Amino acid sequence: MSATPSPKPFAVPQFTTKDYSSFFLAGALCCTVTHGGMTPIDVVKTRIQIDPAMKGQSLLSGGRAIVAKEGASALLTGFGPTAVGYLVQGGAKFSGYEYWKKQFVQIAGSQDAAVAHRTAIYLGASSVAEFFADILLTPLEATRIRLVSQRGYATGLTTGFMRLVREEGFAGLYAGFLPILCKQIPYAIGQFTVNEFCHELVFRNLSEETRANLSGTGKFTIALGSGVVAGFAAAILSQPADTLLSQINKGHGPEGSMVHRLGVLAREAGVRGLFAGLGPRMVMTAGLVSGQFLLYGGIKDVLGAPPGLEIHKEDSVVVKS
Repeated sequence: MSATPSPKPFAVPQFTTKDYSSFFLAGALCCTVTHGGMTPIDVVKTRIQIDPAMKGQSLLSGGRAIVAKEGASALLTGFGPTAVGYLVQGGAKFSGYEYWKKQFVQIAGSQDAAVAHRTAIYLGASSVAEFFADILLTPLEATRIRLVSQRGYATGLTTGFMRLVREEGFAGLYAGFLPILCKQIPYAIGQFTVNEFCHELVFRNLSEETRANLSGTGKFTIALGSGVVAGFAAAILSQPADTLLSQINKGHGPEGSMVHRLGVLAREAGVRGLFAGLGPRMVMTAGLVSGQFLLYGGIKDVLGAPPGLEIHKEDSVVVKS
């Protein structure tokens, strides 16, 4: 009787505190730059979701309506909390994903097991990383939505945050925590998992020689295309909760537990209402996600950070830039 082959040994990189600091900084910068730059689109998208007078409008017509009524500066409403919120959230999310993916690969115990369960590893790492990142994001996101949805609420991040704390306390800051988890965890799953599989699909269809000799333009094209597809997936998966989050932070819905409020608001909105503003948000998210991955890789290179861990079926457990 032939002996059963033992699982293939595999080497997992041992990241240092400095490495994780570089991952955090790269994630923080790529997210604050992209989310900050998308503020005008996000303002229009949020208004379409929560303003009955703007329901059904396109991104372009909605933007024109806001500028005509309130001036061009209205499109930058909420820029402060957006930039700061996604600075801390982005750092925690990207460094957390690197950390938890490595932990789950090690828990798998062998190269074959890690490859076989790579989907679960991607899902688990993105979900856990996003959960902790959202603890930092939620108060700032609540402030942003108040500024965007309630004209004259405050003059900026600091005054808006202080008013929210003064009037609603800790409960007001974290009123949207459950819906933001429902939004951001599917978003992170779409962002990271779909991006991983897009890369795998592309590389699986390239010869070893082609992969080894990929030009900078080729790598850029693959990263950009994978990021755009991942952005579409992230937008679709998280759209219903994104709509409900805007409603919750504006104070809509009945009294009661958060689960009850979300259920009532979801029934009132219906499928069509839950996906209001999806088109503009898909455009925005495709730009966000692809931009984040491109910037993240570039900033890591500048910082001299080590490559991350990659699990592809044809390459097994390897590292990537």
